[in-house]
Amino acid sequence: MENLLTPELEALRYIQYEAQDRIGYITLNRPDKRNALNADVVTELKQAFEFAENDEDAKVIVLRSAGEVFCAGADLAYIQELQGFGYTDNLEDSTHLMQLFHQIYTLKKVVIAQVQGHALAGGCGLAAICDLTFAVPEAKFGYTEVKIGFLPAIVSVFLLRKIGESRTKQLLLTGDPVSAQTALDMGLITFLASKEELAANVHAFAQRLCRENSGQSMEVTKEMLAHLPELDLEEGLRYAAQRNAEARGSDDCRKGIAAFLSKEKIGW
Repeated sequence: MENLLTPELEALRYIQYEAQDRIGYITLNRPDKRNALNADVVTELKQAFEFAENDEDAKVIVLRSAGEVFCAGADLAYIQELQGFGYTDNLEDSTHLMQLFHQIYTLKKVVIAQVQGHALAGGCGLAAICDLTFAVPEAKFGYTEVKIGFLPAIVSVFLLRKIGESRTKQLLLTGDPVSAQTALDMGLITFLASKEELAANVHAFAQRLCRENSGQSMEVTKEMLAHLPELDLEEGLRYAAQRNAEARGSDDCRKGIAAFLSKEKIGW
């Protein structure tokens, strides 16, 4: 491990964090519970992503899980606990998960999901909210909330942006899990890799981003893509032109153009 963890991260029960080769690995570590989510797990994920965002040893972040299942959604004991919640408690808890999804979506660094098994309900939300998602062909993806009288509410905001209304309706209204290949065809995930090659492929891809791309450019591009859907056509174009002009004056752009003109390889 290249970095020193804070006492808060060292005390985490359900999440592990390490940085290797400029990649920050956040690992869901509840394999006995199929890496299911509860309030404590969400809290620890938020802490880990906050640390990773500011970790100078990590240029790209990978979210992965221990065991055979990526994440099975909400923990059964947690679902039972929710039965005693009133509206105020439920809103607070829902906001807690919303903050995690928003944090990942707007994180300054690229986040790659490494999905080695099924990703369902909230677990599918975690996989889909990442910027890029690698998955094994055997993995199933789906939002099963409607089958138990619940709503896939928070993730719907992001899915409409990511895969559009028609495919979002298919996933959320049926509640039917789909294969990894179908998820790929829908645009829900980005790449497929065999179980034997998954970790190596994710590592190689993350390393390529670290080596070939400006961290500043990836950060601003991610910020821009998150903001553009809120704007109409003319506002979006003005905003894009402003970001374009700002980028031209950045140190990374000067460095990149100078290297390009002199035909030198850039070392990011």
